[in-house]
Amino acid sequence: MLNVGKAQHNGDWNWREVSSPFTRIYYVTKGEAWLHLPKEKVKLRPHFLYIIPAYTLHSYECHGIFEHYYLHVYEGFKNETNVFDMYDFPTEERAGEGDEQLFMQMTHAHPEAQLPESNPKAYDNVSRFTDYVKRYNALELWEKMRLRGATLLLFSRFMEHATPRVQTKDERMVKVLDYIHNHIDEDIDVGILSDIACVSKPYFIRLFKEILGMSPLQYVIRKKVSRAQLLLMTEEVSVKEIAYRLGFNDHSYFIRQFRKVTGVTPLEYRTRMR
Repeated sequence: MLNVGKAQHNGDWNWREVSSPFTRIYYVTKGEAWLHLPKEKVKLRPHFLYIIPAYTLHSYECHGIFEHYYLHVYEGFKNETNVFDMYDFPTEERAGEGDEQLFMQMTHAHPEAQLPESNPKAYDNVSRFTDYVKRYNALELWEKMRLRGATLLLFSRFMEHATPRVQTKDERMVKVLDYIHNHIDEDIDVGILSDIACVSKPYFIRLFKEILGMSPLQYVIRKKVSRAQLLLMTEEVSVKEIAYRLGFNDHSYFIRQFRKVTGVTPLEYRTRMR
């Protein structure tokens, strides 16, 4: 858990092109606003929960009274990336009995975890992110367990109605995705992935693209870029070092791929997040 708290707005919650290395969960208590996602526009309503996965580019629109609880989670539950890869989650779910109480309890128990202000630029940067991670790591074990339990319960509201993707029915693809996630810091060869799936390389590439909507190489690159974004935010190491850590033998190639995925170079991304 990075942040938790309650926010009150009156037409001043309008932020564009937000993308963060953590997952957001909202619970709306009053008023309404709009959430702009890459493929949909969602009206935020009272007594509903909303989830925005990490690295999802989105914007907010608010023209009046709007109050909500927020929860920012970084690796708040095991294999978070795997879960989002394996299922399509609804953005909106009706809140369950006691969900508002969970937010209230977390907010009351951790006032230090409230955001300094609503503008993402004020908290979604290297120094703040690092401070939040350190603060969480310094908590007592029982505090972490309580936060983890509350987070899992809220997340279960979305999991209940999540739709398994095709690959979750295919044990071969499950093994392939697990291998990618566990070896993201290595040079991952498509031939190895097809061997894991026990099919020919050409057939594997066609199957992977049919299920994931992109080639195996594109998927691996996107996962490496996501990890690179996190490293750029949390560690003071060179772009070349990050490239080598993620299995790129040519850091120039890494820079080109990073820019292709994010629209900016690694250094531009680091500067933007400071």
